[in-house]
Amino acid sequence: MALAFGGYDVKEARDGFTALNLIDQNRPTAIILDLSLPHVSGFIVLAEVTAQAHTRNIPVVVVTALDVGLQDVPNVTCLLHKPIAPDRLVNTVRACIAAGPDPERC
Repeated sequence: MALAFGGYDVKEARDGFTALNLIDQNRPTAIILDLSLPHVSGFIVLAEVTAQAHTRNIPVVVVTALDVGLQDVPNVTCLLHKPIAPDRLVNTVRACIAAGPDPERC
């Protein structure tokens, strides 16, 4: 909801399989990805996104409750640990989109 209120057109996927289908159907400006998705994990979604030429440059913001760092999750633009304040999420997404696919890590 915070992203929608922030002016973004948000598509939501409740599992990794649905996320991959949505990404293939309509290339997003950014991906906000939880690593703990059912059916197909966020790690696999990230691997698939970064393996494809048409999606590898999409900024990816990982939001997770897992005890991981940037060294554990390659090819992400930003890594946020839950819980996250809505304004921090919106500001991080905005900064990552503005910086493009290869910004300084957040």
